[in-house]
Amino acid sequence: MTHSHSHHAHNTPKNFSRASAVSIAMNMGFVIVELSYGILANSLALIADAGHNLSDVLGLLLVWGASILARRLPTTRRTFGWRRSSILAALLNASFLLIVSGGMVWEAVQRLGNPPAVAGNTVIAVALVGIVINTISAAMFFVGRKGDLNIRGAFLHLAADALVSLGVVISGIVIVLTGSPWIDPVMSLVVIGIIVSGTWQLFQESSNLILDAVPDAIDPIIVRTYLAELEGVTEVHDLHIWAMSTTENCLTVHLLTPTGHPGDRFLQELSHELHDRFDIDHATIQIELGNSDYSCGLAPEHIV
Repeated sequence: MTHSHSHHAHNTPKNFSRASAVSIAMNMGFVIVELSYGILANSLALIADAGHNLSDVLGLLLVWGASILARRLPTTRRTFGWRRSSILAALLNASFLLIVSGGMVWEAVQRLGNPPAVAGNTVIAVALVGIVINTISAAMFFVGRKGDLNIRGAFLHLAADALVSLGVVISGIVIVLTGSPWIDPVMSLVVIGIIVSGTWQLFQESSNLILDAVPDAIDPIIVRTYLAELEGVTEVHDLHIWAMSTTENCLTVHLLTPTGHPGDRFLQELSHELHDRFDIDHATIQIELGNSDYSCGLAPEHIV
């Protein structure tokens, strides 16, 4: 039995520290302004949007902190470094948003029964500022949204905020034209619906990753089939695929090759193929010859 480790160059997370810092500063300032005017204008839509923006500030802080931790080098105790912190940040971000949304739903339902008067013009002016700030903030994360679940979460939340602020503007216009204060809590419920729908997928994906599920972008059956069809391989077992971070995937597998060890070149080429075909950055491959009395104890599929 021979064990070999094949390692492709890591997909180092891009540094979004500057984008995070600028977005945090702009959004924190806007939260203070929006909350103040929301209270003065008696607008739950503005207050709900301010709460959402505050959660985004906390989310951006998590993204920033996780991106810094993910770049730290491995140690003898943390052999993968702090890369997994990016997954934890994405999960905490999604969880916090869902909790905040639940509180806002309760408040909106309470106000539907007795909607107070709302200053529509103030709502419109403040929400227009929100559209500008959130659009600029989202644009700074646009490039990294495809390759990093954590950055995608930040981008989606900021882009959703811009749409939410647009909804608040519409709410203010309807209130000015019709004088109907019930529009405000109804629009806040619409806002919350947008938040939850955009957050739920992030919550599911980050939950799966933190439980070492196979990342959504990788089909484990296709990976297994590819390995089983390699020249000289007669059996594939103990296959595990998981996310080391929101940008890097890992694989471990045992390959049975009765004709002999295929050599280091085979392992190196296989490592590169796993990266290029399946976006797997860190592959550990164990070669077994299967021609002795010492069979692998991890061969049965039900054994982990």
